[in-house]
Amino acid sequence: MEYPTEQKRFFSANLLAWYLIHRRDLPWRRSRNPYYIWISEVMLQQTRVDTVIPYFHRFVDLFPTVEALAEAPEDEVLKAWEGLGYYSRARNLQQAVREVHERYGGIVPDTKEDISSLRGVGPYTSGAILSIAYNKPEPAVDGNVMRVLSRYFLIEDDIAKPAARVGMERLARDLIPEGSAGDFNQALMELGAMVCTPRSPQCLTCPVMDHCSGRLAGREETLPVKSKAKPPKPERRLVALIEGEGENAGRILIRQRPQEGLLARMWELPHVELRAAASGGARGSLAAAEPPGPAGGPGLLLAAADEAAAASAGADSPAKRGRRGKAAAAGGEAPAAWPGDAHSMEQLRIALAEEEHVDVLPQGWIADTNHTFSHLYWDMKVYRCRLGGQGGAPAGQLPYRYRWMSPEELERYAFPNVFLRVLKMYAEEQGVWAGK
Repeated sequence: MEYPTEQKRFFSANLLAWYLIHRRDLPWRRSRNPYYIWISEVMLQQTRVDTVIPYFHRFVDLFPTVEALAEAPEDEVLKAWEGLGYYSRARNLQQAVREVHERYGGIVPDTKEDISSLRGVGPYTSGAILSIAYNKPEPAVDGNVMRVLSRYFLIEDDIAKPAARVGMERLARDLIPEGSAGDFNQALMELGAMVCTPRSPQCLTCPVMDHCSGRLAGREETLPVKSKAKPPKPERRLVALIEGEGENAGRILIRQRPQEGLLARMWELPHVELRAAASGGARGSLAAAEPPGPAGGPGLLLAAADEAAAASAGADSPAKRGRRGKAAAAGGEAPAAWPGDAHSMEQLRIALAEEEHVDVLPQGWIADTNHTFSHLYWDMKVYRCRLGGQGGAPAGQLPYRYRWMSPEELERYAFPNVFLRVLKMYAEEQGVWAGK
């Protein structure tokens, strides 16, 4: 579809002028280093700017060059990424950087064909690097940009469909002012992040409001059109926090995830999926079935940790995420109640013995937590356990993926957020990290 030339010129000129005055001072904007820009763009996918800034500083301090990241052990890279989530981003980034190191002598390619051939580099990332680092007139269209373009040009295509993205990439390319590709693409992103926000857009402060077709039609609150994604699959999981005894007193048993798949090669607490209860059939509020934690005890500590993590990442609160997951569990209906702790602990014991050949004796409930992935929702109960008859078992008597870890060794292993929160809660409750 063609749009009025005057409307397009007004948009490009006024948006660029606004950005040059009002742009935020972000660390990756202080350099045209394509490697730094690449890191920032990968980190910013699905993550708030405020959350990314300290990660970006630490990451480039640890891996200041393409060569440094290419040659770093994966464990160190994942540890530096710990807390950002979507860990496949870190793995793909390192793999692609290794390709740059081997095939291009450590210089990030400056052509669409070459840079798009790298692992994990899609149309948005390639456009961002080429325009911001090399000032090439390539569009960089993400969710923020599609929202801005949908509103300004009154585009009613479903932005969840590939055809809509292709059309907006074509439009965005046509809008790029000659010689200002990097600044213009960042201006589009900035407008979407700061002014043309998903809810309650700040139209009165928008530099292009005069010709915004969506605002003039009263559609700024209803655009863009986006079909709902499939809700994540709900799973209930039982987690074993296994305390060591004897020579392993003060340590916790952890295990490494498989080489492939979700959270590949990261570390975690042993856990199993809750099987369907053999009896009961009771339905009702999950909250009503959850055992309360002692006042000020670890359950409350974990809830506070969940809230802090959610605030940092700009996510919903655990309570909201819990409601979303529980509704998804039964298509909007109340899910079946959790079985009692005695049943859950017995199932945890049996499942770990059958699936992992690890003999545990659950001692009692510690806390509840949850975590939402793009396609999965984990509702989790954590139980304190010890090894059956061999609490001080050395690593050689356990499956090869298992390892005893002391509190001081936590910094050596990369954990997904949900298990990191549990471990830190437990460490604080035990007082092992007092003053750190």
